Amino acid sequence: MSVSTAAADQSLCTPLPVLGRDVTVPLVTGGEVTYAALDYAASAPALQRVWDDVAAYAPYYGSVHRGAGYLSQLSTDLFENARRTVAEFLGCRAGDQVVFTRSTTDSLNLLARAIPAGCQVFVFETEHHASLLPWQHADVTYLDAPRTPGQAVQTLERALADRDPYGPALVCVTGASNVTGELWPVRELAAAAHAHGARIVLDAAQLAPHHPVSVTDLDVDWIAFSGHKLYAPFGSGVLAGRADWLQAAEPYLAGGGASRRVTRREDGGVAVEWHDTAARHEAGSPNVIGAYAIAAACKALTEAGWDTLVAREQDLIAKVRAGLAEVPEVRVLSLFGDDAPRVGVLSFVVDGWNSSHFAAALSAEYGIGVRDGLFCAHPLVRTLLGTDPQTQGECGAPEAAPGEKSLNAIRVSFGAGTPDEHVDRFVNAVRELVRDGAKWQYRTEEGRCVPAV
Repeated sequence: MSVSTAAADQSLCTPLPVLGRDVTVPLVTGGEVTYAALDYAASAPALQRVWDDVAAYAPYYGSVHRGAGYLSQLSTDLFENARRTVAEFLGCRAGDQVVFTRSTTDSLNLLARAIPAGCQVFVFETEHHASLLPWQHADVTYLDAPRTPGQAVQTLERALADRDPYGPALVCVTGASNVTGELWPVRELAAAAHAHGARIVLDAAQLAPHHPVSVTDLDVDWIAFSGHKLYAPFGSGVLAGRADWLQAAEPYLAGGGASRRVTRREDGGVAVEWHDTAARHEAGSPNVIGAYAIAAACKALTEAGWDTLVAREQDLIAKVRAGLAEVPEVRVLSLFGDDAPRVGVLSFVVDGWNSSHFAAALSAEYGIGVRDGLFCAHPLVRTLLGTDPQTQGECGAPEAAPGEKSLNAIRVSFGAGTPDEHVDRFVNAVRELVRDGAKWQYRTEEGRCVPAV
């Protein structure tokens, strides 16, 4: 083996350093174990590189855009450079805007506020609530869950063919499901939207941390994502894409920073001239550290190399899927089938187990953090579980005791910072719990299954 090949193989086996990788947690059965964070789809741990960059900047933190002092000028440059870094990371086109928000949810609600009057919106029932719910005040059409990528495109094409061809229209789609991890045919859906005179926004919350995402290559009009899923803490998000609807809309928030000029009118009121840049929708003091953290994460992932990151994650996915396939009681949830490409997100149910009970046992007895529930994608999970879409359920765990059937599933998710040992421990824990049962007694407390003490 050559030196270069050996180095490549070594990098393929090495996770990126993240905060919390050495944290230990107590087990109910005694002793402690290194915590296995396998809930990346909710919030990924911060990359050590991001944390170090933020820590180096923190002493120089200052207000942006309106300060004459050195720290304010430095923070302004850093904030605007972060915007340019994100634009490059997303392959934005000339004229596109990058607006910093609080999250994917905030980004899509911003866009929902900016769509023109009479806009028709098309969204699949399979979306996360962040992209399913913001359009309720528009003329929205909810599309049934497709069972193949091709069916997704056909379903959208039929819906768009029936719309008013002269009014504005918007399609909202996910890049990767937060429930199944399956990749959606974004380019094909974008082509279908544009062929029928509609625009398209991509919810890349689950895609951007796992794959390169480009506005230009995917030919989408907007991309929304969250920093906390991209290894960047501090509560910041992004909406990036076409500027025209954003410039024409009233500011998402009215206040300082969004206004270019405010004057008193003769009638005693005030007249406002709003910015037509991204600042139009960034009123108030922005989350400078959050924006900087996102930019640092974008740089770190790009420099690590997407080919290496994707290849390593696919190895982890294969290991998890192979391990779960050896347990007949486990059913992995899927829309598009076992062969569908996916990111490191898998949901499953276990025969004879309440999902909350199983997740609680993974945590208390093995130090493994996963998620159970409907994952803020209620219609999709109910479709996958084959339950009545009208059946009541909650985003968290159900009011079901250990051993009782629940409407929920268990989700395991991982990424660039996941060590192989965490995945191995998870697979072994699933096998042992199904074979031997829990070692501890559990009870329901405020809707959650917890160890009995």
